[in-house]
Amino acid sequence: MIIQRVVLNSRPGKNGVPVAENFRLEQSTISDTVQEGQVRVRTLYLSVDPYMRCRMNEDTGSDYLLPWQLSEAADGGGIGVVEESKHNNFAKGDFVTSFKWPWQTVAILDGSSLQKLVPQLVDGRLSFFLGAAGLTGLTALLGIKEKGHVSAGANQTMVVSGAAGACGSLAGQIGHLEGCSRVVGIAGTDEKCSILVSEMGFDAAINYKKGNVAEQLRELCPGGVDVYFDNVGGDISDAVINQMNQNSHIILCGQISQYNKDVPYPPPLPPEVEKIQKEKNITRERFLVLNYMDKQEASVLQLCQWIREGKLKVRETVVEGLENIGAAFQSMMNGGNIGKQIVSVSK
Repeated sequence: MIIQRVVLNSRPGKNGVPVAENFRLEQSTISDTVQEGQVRVRTLYLSVDPYMRCRMNEDTGSDYLLPWQLSEAADGGGIGVVEESKHNNFAKGDFVTSFKWPWQTVAILDGSSLQKLVPQLVDGRLSFFLGAAGLTGLTALLGIKEKGHVSAGANQTMVVSGAAGACGSLAGQIGHLEGCSRVVGIAGTDEKCSILVSEMGFDAAINYKKGNVAEQLRELCPGGVDVYFDNVGGDISDAVINQMNQNSHIILCGQISQYNKDVPYPPPLPPEVEKIQKEKNITRERFLVLNYMDKQEASVLQLCQWIREGKLKVRETVVEGLENIGAAFQSMMNGGNIGKQIVSVSK
């Protein structure tokens, strides 16, 4: 069977900025025969995410991420429909998802790697299972629950960096739903800041490209910061940590400002900031959502309920066509959109 796939065409280098040309669309073939235990799926949606930048390097810098290989199909979160099944758990017409979905139009996958989806949980909006009702939403919810130590009625203030991104835009809303009394976001444009406040319920938002972030944090978080959902690292995180209270908590979700730099993960803090962290007993523990998959089912149901009730607002940008996934990845890494970036492969 002839298919189309997107492969890693070149590596940007550890300190390079990824571009669309790092990926290549090509024609390929897959077997016409499905073996026992396998499922043939037609790809509907693919996810592009910041962590994938690490997979573009020969060494991902992580013990749980494998590098993409040159001239081989990239992979990540995906959703598709079953066309043929020789696995007992799946039938033709089922919608399925996997964290290791190849970037190609049709694939033959091991049935054990797939999970069946229930479209009714998200009112038929299947792409949400790659974002707010998928790994992105799980990262936000479980990060706050497992590392944020949020307690309803405790009058806690949360700050979210990368707040207009797929995970950050959900994390701020979930912070409120879990009991934070004040949530402040940090983003890169006035438009993003406005949407965070008017649409997503943040109490305030800071455009880090305008004015002094530390001064604005002092003004907007007069009682200090109790919980910091960190998506970016670098100078912004240093400014937030300076405002954090005794025995507060950092949810170390991502460090996107550091992904194009040859530094270890998580990146070390500057000595003066590390001193503040230790003196104030601020927790800063690596968070990996895949370590909490025993809580996945209940957490997805909670996220879906919030979405259906309108308590969790979802923003996504859907880019049409597998051939545009490289450009979508470049745009996402440049912070070009609000919320989740999805590629629609076929209808």
